Amino acid sequence: MPIPIIATGLREGLSAIPHVWTILRIAPWVLVVAALKYYFEGARNSSERMMRSKVIMVTGGTSGIGAEVVRELATRGAQVILLTRQPPSDIYLSEHIDDLRKSTKNPLIYAEQVDLTSLYSIRTFATKWIDNIPPRRLDSIILCGSTTEPSARALTIDGIDPEWQTNYLSNFHLLSILSPALRAQPAHRDVRVIFASCASYIGGDFSGLETLARGKGVVVSKRTGGKPALYARPKGVYGLSKLCVNIFAQSFQRHLNGYVRPDGLPACTRVIVVDPGVTRTPGMRRWLTGGSLWGLVVYLVTWPLWWLVFKSPSQGAQSEVWEGGGGWLIKECREVDYARTDVKSDEVGKKLWQFSEKMVEEAEKEGAVIRALEKKAMEAEKEGAKKKDEKEKKDEGKDEKKNGSRRSRKAQNQKK
Repeated sequence: MPIPIIATGLREGLSAIPHVWTILRIAPWVLVVAALKYYFEGARNSSERMMRSKVIMVTGGTSGIGAEVVRELATRGAQVILLTRQPPSDIYLSEHIDDLRKSTKNPLIYAEQVDLTSLYSIRTFATKWIDNIPPRRLDSIILCGSTTEPSARALTIDGIDPEWQTNYLSNFHLLSILSPALRAQPAHRDVRVIFASCASYIGGDFSGLETLARGKGVVVSKRTGGKPALYARPKGVYGLSKLCVNIFAQSFQRHLNGYVRPDGLPACTRVIVVDPGVTRTPGMRRWLTGGSLWGLVVYLVTWPLWWLVFKSPSQGAQSEVWEGGGGWLIKECREVDYARTDVKSDEVGKKLWQFSEKMVEEAEKEGAVIRALEKKAMEAEKEGAKKKDEKEKKDEGKDEKKNGSRRSRKAQNQKK
């Protein structure tokens, strides 16, 4: 088709081609938009490494960048374990996994219930995972679970800020328990722990840590019967959580390197932080709209702009599955240094680790007390219901006996 048109233009001139001048006026703008789109999409991962026999855990793997990472890993043959808030029996989750298995031709995709907003849920799964002899195979943990809240929200079940717990504290808690499983892997195995971060860590401010401590800044609502409902969140919680993710990644690498293996070989686990860039994820959309209907209308009207300058989730996942890295920040499929020097500070890392341990310990203690009281209340309720049923049965028996006595007396009177 194009060849005859070009031949006609060469023989008879451009005017012989229908709409040629309109096409020539529009073509430069189309080329400019295409070039801008290619530029903003970022680097492409050229690696085609197969991952058969690899066992990989993924948080946040059902939407956004995490979903694309899972699809890429499954396509390469890896065994993927999705850590999801919903149980595996959830109908929507099971259908999602079935679709993934069919589209990637990989049946080794599973789900385990791990609610990142519940420290108890994380501990239940992680302790069950490491309670195995010999140690289970684990080649990688990819931590894509993240959230951004446009306004104040209710605290989590542990009484912690949802952004802080989901973006940082849940990762700290999960890896703290799973670290024996990582250290037990054979020395020849390439084990990786991959954190998802973003450029907002540059503006993170440590002054918000104390406000994030449990019980501080809480606003009590009358509508909830005096229970904590919303709280006065400090500014920049998201950036602070991403800053702490970067610092914890460095501390966790030092923690793994400090372990002396029985075989005397060096640690086989590499901790990597990835900045996928600005991407059109559900979290980004929620942040842009401010969680309001009018914000959504504005977002839809301006969507062509976001489509042009923001990456697609598929392109955002390119750096997540890149093969390089180790102790550095990965951005656009290459290693870059951090913009803040305190990220690699050993002293800052120790303070953050101690602060996180204390927060987790306090939350789990209170959670254990609450669960014990709830269990006791449920047992008392069951015992009360049981006694009530026994009393009702006993009363029914008495009524039957009385009824029988009256009938007997009546029969006797009739005989007389």
